[in-house]
Amino acid sequence: GNIEDFPDIQITVDDLVEAMLSSRPPVVLDVRWQLGDSAGHDHYRAGHLPGSVYVDLDTELAAPPTPEAGRHPLPALADLQAAARRWGIDVGSRVVVYDDWEGKAAARAWWLLRWAGLTDVRILDGGIGAWKAAGMRISTGDATPRVGTVVLTEGHLPTVTIDQVAALDPTQALLLDARATERFTGETEPVDPRPGHIPGAVSAPTGDNVDADGRFLPTAQLRDHFEALGAADREVVVYCGSGVTAAHQIAALADAGIEATLFPGSYSQWSSDASRPVALG
Repeated sequence: GNIEDFPDIQITVDDLVEAMLSSRPPVVLDVRWQLGDSAGHDHYRAGHLPGSVYVDLDTELAAPPTPEAGRHPLPALADLQAAARRWGIDVGSRVVVYDDWEGKAAARAWWLLRWAGLTDVRILDGGIGAWKAAGMRISTGDATPRVGTVVLTEGHLPTVTIDQVAALDPTQALLLDARATERFTGETEPVDPRPGHIPGAVSAPTGDNVDADGRFLPTAQLRDHFEALGAADREVVVYCGSGVTAAHQIAALADAGIEATLFPGSYSQWSSDASRPVALG
């Protein structure tokens, strides 16, 4: 789909409340996951948006990790469809995703569902923090959603393989690394086999896409930011550690009107393959 086909990437608390009260309320997904925090379901049970369904990023938004495919390979389409039905998604459903991590986990659900053919998926801007700050009601415990009927098809958003990344021509394509600067430079590497980055990549930490409250920067500001990195006139490919925060970068680029391609294997796949060079600094 062309970038012009993108509806709004995010939704505000006010607009979500209005949508929830409408005759066609959206399916709301709670995607609480952070690197190094596996207690997302506990956080959900302790307090979530009323009617929202917990989504497990590790098991529902990814296939099992392997050194060959990376830490969060794309799930098999049949598995993703079964999960989406468990969450209560029907054909034509509107979907809103949120987290408590600046949208960086929710964006993985946004990207995957768009990739699988859903057309109206939005990220709650500011996440559960914005919801609470607006004084909205919070529910506790577990939800049992009704089963949905959605039919998913793959490939509606572009991806590249590790070999395609290795073959990128830097004059034609911009490779953005969405991880924190200290992981790009190789100063620290908490999870992957070798520190550093894919040679030729440009550092563009996901944190630069949001303000202090974890909300997306204004569209014009995002556009200036990505144009300064060279994203305006080349194909843009994005990776991170395992294809999670890279999805947030793709959402921010889409907000700025720039279509970008995900490298799902990301640095976890690249750095596990001893034949691939890595760069430091």
